[in-house]
Amino acid sequence: MKGKLYLIPAFLGSENPNEVFPELNKIIIKNLKYFIVEEERSARRFLKKMNPELVIDNLKFFVLNEHTKPNEINNFFHPFTEHSIGLISEAGVPCIADPGSQVVKIAHDKDIEVVPLIGPSSILLAMMSSGLNGQSFAFNGYLPIQQNERIKMLKKYENRSFTYNQTQIFIEAPYRNNQLLKDIITNCEPQTLLCVACELTLPTQNIKTQSIHNWKANIPDINKHPSIFIIKKN
Repeated sequence: MKGKLYLIPAFLGSENPNEVFPELNKIIIKNLKYFIVEEERSARRFLKKMNPELVIDNLKFFVLNEHTKPNEINNFFHPFTEHSIGLISEAGVPCIADPGSQVVKIAHDKDIEVVPLIGPSSILLAMMSSGLNGQSFAFNGYLPIQQNERIKMLKKYENRSFTYNQTQIFIEAPYRNNQLLKDIITNCEPQTLLCVACELTLPTQNIKTQSIHNWKANIPDINKHPSIFIIKKN
């Protein structure tokens, strides 16, 4: 019997499984022996949190990151002849602003059943709580590192949000959050709405939507605080 590929979400911040995952996730994890992961150490820690009785040394890990060669990915599929495999996100859900889509595509090509499990997505949690248009939105990932290019893209997406009535979502490396926030507030129109959603699912979670004009009165320090940025020009 051919195995399945389970897409397993991980913690965004809170590490109490009962707060963010259904019981089914624990049951599935308990019965898996093979995992595709971005970073083995954090995957081991996550699995132990999900099931303290797991004997981690009995598990087999395949590492998928920017150093993984395309031909190595095919080796991940050998166990599927007899076993199912779990694809674990480093944070949030697999394949959304996260590696793994190549694995899922190959699974479809090989007619392996893909089973997504329920878990937290910072992008959707932020969108849900922003109060902005949830009927049409675009996730744009990371903006360019070079400031002049970043500002150009910001203006492009701000105009797109108005032209198509489409909410625009961005992420940034946490240590560059303050710079991106400053660029948004400095370069977007005063009436444009900005939602900043920080540390989702943590006790320190903070979500705020207001106009650029109002943001200028009180700019928070979000350096090194995982955040989602959402804009919509009215």
